Amino acid sequence: SRFLKDFRTKKQVVFDTTLIKGREYTMKLLHVIANNFKNFNDSFEIDFVSKSKKTAEDKEYELQEIADDLHVYNTMAFIGKNASGKTTAVELLDACYSILGDFRLDGKPYSYENVELCIDFYHDGFIYRYETILKNADSIASKAIFMKQRLRKKKYYKSKVKALYHDEDFVDVEITGELPEDTSILFFVLKKKETRAVYFDSFGNGADTYRLIFATLKDYHIRPALLVKVISIFDENIHDLQMLDDHNFKLSFCNETRTVSDKELIYMLSSGTTKGMLLYILMAASLQQGFDLIIDEIENHFHKTLVENMISLYKDKTVNRNNATLIFTTHYCELLDLFNRQDNIYIAKSNDKVYLTNMYDGFNIRSELLKSRQFYNNVFRTAVNYDELMQLKKELKVWKNS
Repeated sequence: SRFLKDFRTKKQVVFDTTLIKGREYTMKLLHVIANNFKNFNDSFEIDFVSKSKKTAEDKEYELQEIADDLHVYNTMAFIGKNASGKTTAVELLDACYSILGDFRLDGKPYSYENVELCIDFYHDGFIYRYETILKNADSIASKAIFMKQRLRKKKYYKSKVKALYHDEDFVDVEITGELPEDTSILFFVLKKKETRAVYFDSFGNGADTYRLIFATLKDYHIRPALLVKVISIFDENIHDLQMLDDHNFKLSFCNETRTVSDKELIYMLSSGTTKGMLLYILMAASLQQGFDLIIDEIENHFHKTLVENMISLYKDKTVNRNNATLIFTTHYCELLDLFNRQDNIYIAKSNDKVYLTNMYDGFNIRSELLKSRQFYNNVFRTAVNYDELMQLKKELKVWKNS
């Protein structure tokens, strides 16, 4: 659900990920197929279930076992050049998580008209398949209407893991009761609203960021002391930050304590510090609660070491004890060298339509080769067009001499 709606570093962050009393892990998104979503190609597909051989090291650091021999990824990456469709891919996932968590689609920055969705997820020992066609509820497309909904399920068996998505084994789930047309029938299975994922885009939230930070601390029961540890990563001059009301804060900065407004804070602190505080607190909530975190352009405003740290925390089962998944887009192909596997990496490309290619399915890359080197060698056909850059240079020379 979109947040506004509702290795090692010099200073390693240790998050308190104590299991919440009484919490049981029961639901995980497995697979999505979409038609007519934005400018996707037909049958646009994203799969969270491991495809290739699973080594002992992979099971320890790259995969999480949500049922007997059913493994999904701790981290998933989408990479490609500008305008390749990376953001489109994670927006699709954001929409699916909203349906699974809120049973509604509301306030998204795109049209829902005639979007066809097929969502497979694991829940309480069953594989569920949910299918629907969406319509815009009104001319401004503020929310979606669910049409032609169908919900089926099948018991999960380890012996049939290779036939996980085979259609013939599913049986219809009997739905008794009626819901408003803007509410999904998934309500009858999942029963209560719950955060399934938080989407963090690359634009930031301005002065409202600080209120969102403290709302996150409260909503997800995170100790305020953690905020101080997070702040010190980004700005060692800040010793404490406390919220007085929605727009005013007590700031301890360079051994001086003063009351400042959110508008003053946004000018006092760097954009990287402001954004980093919110993102790291959301990450702590994700790791503690077990919901997935989607980040568009993970490297934006951050040092590479911080990004590496975030990835390492999701791989560490002593920290990520509730099976959260980090899903991100990036331009930094070097980050992919932190991945041992290839099936949790998607290459985004765009011609007339946006399409994804799974690195494991679509490319024959030897596992011992650096993935970043393959990008620089343009194995995936994602390099910036050199000829176009030279044409720009030539045009600039002409402009200067004219």
